[in-house]
Amino acid sequence: MGTAQHQRASRSSGGRRWPHKEWLVLKFKGIETISDAELLIGAELQLPSSERAELEPGWTYLSDLIGCTVFDGDREVGPIEDVSFGAGEAPLLVVKSGAKLPYEIPFAEAFLVKVDVERKQIRMRLPEGLLEVNKGSG
Repeated sequence: MGTAQHQRASRSSGGRRWPHKEWLVLKFKGIETISDAELLIGAELQLPSSERAELEPGWTYLSDLIGCTVFDGDREVGPIEDVSFGAGEAPLLVVKSGAKLPYEIPFAEAFLVKVDVERKQIRMRLPEGLLEVNKGSG
């Protein structure tokens, strides 16, 4: 399953964009110089969900996962409160648990069985001991 980056709400002017090396350069209203643009380094690009690009089948916007319930087989693990990015390649699903701290579950293709955003369900097959390791950090 693919993922698209977490997105929320801001707008580029006139749809001006162009590729540069492995990046996509966007032109924003009110940002006229490189110095102006440098102030935005590290900022999160946000846009209304109504303006997001339609994704190919099998791809999911990470922001759509928030509020979904994670299942490990038939066992309900809990609802996704957030998606974060750790040291690994896969984003981490921050899942509310009965412990002090939430579970952090890698949103890795190897663990995914089914993503059903419409039914708000993420079905996974988690490695044995993963949830217990999370509990130990709480």
